[in-house]
Formats: sequence, structure tokens, C-alpha cells
Amino acid sequence: MNGMDKPTPPTRSRPPLILPLLILTVTGFLLFRHGQTWLRRLLSYLAHAAWARRIVSGWSVSWRVASRFVAGTDREAAVATTRAMNERGLLVTLDYLGESCTCEEEALEARDEILRLLDDINRHGLRANVSVKPTQLGLKVDPELALNTLCTLVERANQVGNFIRVDMEDSPTTDATLAMYRRLRYDAGLDNVGVVIQSYLYRSEDDIERLIADGARVRLCKGAYAEPAEVAYPHKADVDANYLNLSRLLLSDRARANGVYPAFATHDPRMIDEIKRTVATRAIPRDAFEFQMLYGIRRDLQEELVADGYQMRVYVPYGTAWYPYFMRRLAERPANLWFFISNLVRA
Repeated sequence: MNGMDKPTPPTRSRPPLILPLLILTVTGFLLFRHGQTWLRRLLSYLAHAAWARRIVSGWSVSWRVASRFVAGTDREAAVATTRAMNERGLLVTLDYLGESCTCEEEALEARDEILRLLDDINRHGLRANVSVKPTQLGLKVDPELALNTLCTLVERANQVGNFIRVDMEDSPTTDATLAMYRRLRYDAGLDNVGVVIQSYLYRSEDDIERLIADGARVRLCKGAYAEPAEVAYPHKADVDANYLNLSRLLLSDRARANGVYPAFATHDPRMIDEIKRTVATRAIPRDAFEFQMLYGIRRDLQEELVADGYQMRVYVPYGTAWYPYFMRRLAERPANLWFFISNLVRA
């Protein structure tokens, strides 16, 4: 078993009651003493801690909660979930879970799975594209390996009329990720590739300006990694304000003239309402952009947007390497963490 593959949903016995009570106590103390920022940093650390992964992924209750956010552990489950969502008018981005591979073999295994996924999307006529993480394709092993692997995926997607979104990870990988995107666009001549920009980074306005000049397809999100105050806004209000600023840039006349197709990834009704007002004021067609949300979060709002005639795409992850993704979902919203702890207590 390689470093990216994890056991399928665990069946080990439930954790002792003392452990969830201890987690609840520590969580409450951290929130009281330091607020959500410190709790988020702790959970982000645990997302990459091997010892925590071994413990938490061994609890059957962990998978029961994680399955709220993950479509399943195999491609067949992802395809079935996508088909059901398409039938409800929802578009989909599929993500084969995995990140920070440690050798070329792991990167090539991820490549092969995503190639099969692209073929399945085409064969079943699904309204879905694919998101990939650069570190899953070998960025930290060899940047050229990651570029070549990504190029293979984008070329296959182009052959079957599909699109690849290159996910943005933590800030040390931002420059390399954008460089890979530009090499695919300008050196390889592939235009069925897009990127992600995170509004919590100070640099993002400059990045957006360059991407507008490129006529890029950009997903705008707030950011889900623990970043130092030297590179990212530490306060939610500033992250939100920058999100709205960047969304207006992506909807500007210049961006539209350059062929920019923005995707606004947020579950925040205030952000969504502001974007609605902007597009209404500028008479922007509803098929000139899209909203995006995560699988398992705000399903009511997803279907409401579809009913109102907006393009709504759901980010649907699948695979056995679900632990880091799951922990980031807990870090994003305290309500998700309480949901997990309450299930631990009931287990």
C-alpha cells in the first residue's frame, strides 16, 4: 500500500467515551481562550499529522461523519453521485482525493485513476469536470513530474471535451501552481485548464489581475489552509471583504471582454447575495459564471440557486485518502466539528 492510499472505511470498535469528552473539553477551552483561529490551526495541523490520521481514521464513526462530505471510496460511487446530482440540475466537479505524494509511483497511480475518471465522465455523459491537486501529481517530489502528469490529464480532458481545474493548496505552492497553469496555457497551447485563487492571501488581487489579462477560468474561494499572518489576512472580516473585491474584478467589463469565466466557491449567503446584486446591476447573463459549493454542505442553498436559474456546481470528492480533506472541513466551520464530536459521544 503506498503512502497516499488509506484503508477503506474502518470497522474498528468505537473510541472510549473519555476520548470524545477530552476532545470536547480541549476544543471548548481553545475556543474560549483563543477563538476560532487557533482551533482552525490545530485542526489544520492534525490534517497532516500521521499519528492523528492513524487514530481518527481507525474509528468507524469518523467515516460515518466523513461520508457526509465524501461521496464514497471508489469511482463507481462518485459516478453514481454525479448522475444523481445532474438529474437535480446540479453540475459537478469530481476530485479524486489525495495530496503530498512521496514518490513518482504514487503520482502515476493518481494520474491513471484520474484518466479513468475522465473516461467514465465521457462514457456516462455526465455534466462534470475534474479538479486535481499539484502535490497529488508529484509537485513536492519533482515539479517537472507534476507538470508532465498534469499535462497528460489536460490533454486527455481536451480529447473528450472536458476541463481540468488545478486546485490551490497552501501558500508555499502558489507560485509553482500558477507557473504550471501558464506553461499548460502558453507552452502546451491548452485552454481547457483553470486555477483557483484564495481570498485570504494578500497577493491574490495581483494574481487575479494577471489571470484576467490571461482570460483565465478562475475559481474564487476563501482558503482552507492554516496560513501565517505574514501572507494571509488573519481576520474573517478582511477575508470576506477581499472575496467581494476579487469577485467584482472577475465580473468587471475587462474580465468579461477577455473571456474570463469565474466560479464563486462559497456557502456564505451574504457573499452570494452580493454577487447576485453585482451581476444584476451589470446585466451579466447567469450562464456567464457559476456558484460552487462542497458536497454535503448547504444542499438547500444549492438547490435554491438551481431553481432560480443560476449555474450551480458541487465539488464532489471521493477516494480512500479522505482524512486530510475531512479535517479541513472540520476546521472551516465549528458546526462541522460539533457534528463530529456529537457522533463520537453517541457512538
